[in-house]
Amino acid sequence: MKPRINVATGTPWEPLVGYSRAVRVGSHVYVSGTTATDPEGRIVGAGDPHAQAVRALKNVEAALRRAGARLEDVARTRIYVIDIDDWQAIGRAHREFFGAVRPATSMVQVSRLISPEMLVEIEAEAIVRER
Repeated sequence: MKPRINVATGTPWEPLVGYSRAVRVGSHVYVSGTTATDPEGRIVGAGDPHAQAVRALKNVEAALRRAGARLEDVARTRIYVIDIDDWQAIGRAHREFFGAVRPATSMVQVSRLISPEMLVEIEAEAIVRER
């Protein structure tokens, strides 16, 4: 059986809810819904869906690295947005990170996220290939 690796980032929500930023089991890595927060939990890019998507994706990338994966290993993303009219700005940010990778993805409008200032939340699933 492959060992399980839990990746924590120290955000206040992880221990409160009881989850990990990312979990790796074997070659599979699952990154939890990730938002545009800095290491202290402050929201970055208030009011700017592109800036928030970029920061969220940088946070996803950092979690992947800590789990031994790269953006190139991502097979699927899920994007949750407060306003689907922001799809182009958020999609542009996704393309900036995944344009060459082109993972399967979904973008879904939700009524709200955990904080009213959050405009986007992104999940990722990766399969680490031997290098």
